[in-house]
Amino acid sequence: MTEILVIGGSAGSLQVLRELLNTLPQHIDYAVLIVIHRLKNVASELEHILSDNKTIREPLDKEPIKKGYIYLAPQNYHTLIEDDKTFSLDYSEAVNFSRPSIDVTFESVSKVYGPAAVVVLLSGANNDGAIGIKHILDKNGMAIVQDPATAEYPAMPKAAMEKNKKLTAHSPAFIANYIKAINLFNL
Repeated sequence: MTEILVIGGSAGSLQVLRELLNTLPQHIDYAVLIVIHRLKNVASELEHILSDNKTIREPLDKEPIKKGYIYLAPQNYHTLIEDDKTFSLDYSEAVNFSRPSIDVTFESVSKVYGPAAVVVLLSGANNDGAIGIKHILDKNGMAIVQDPATAEYPAMPKAAMEKNKKLTAHSPAFIANYIKAINLFNL
């Protein structure tokens, strides 16, 4: 049973991310966390851009994770998950030139949720997410990577596939259908 879906993306991922969010059922039986690279120290309207028909909010430090909620990792903070399934916002050094780092979040999620985690890695221009996916797979979680041929910036999906040889790449349409099916499997 899936307890959390984490979607990571960077350059070129916004349109696919919006499409994925629009495929989510109105009532979801798991939490969703979006980790997307944003410019630091620049006001961001991403929360509003992504929330066409969904309520998306940035979590607070130590806030409990609730199923049915969609969270957006705050800009300029690594977003980790504590053992008690609360958020931990961290201002340590950037990882892969990014804060929030997808790797940091994926690794944290793997430790707490293990096989109850599903992660998706979308378009991006660096290697963030590749090591985090390895942690997810090592804990028997599910990892899905956007096909680099469909990514505006294929570096992130390519790096994940090179680091994790058993991964297969999927189209945004496949990823959307998989996400839709999660609720059915949770029944």
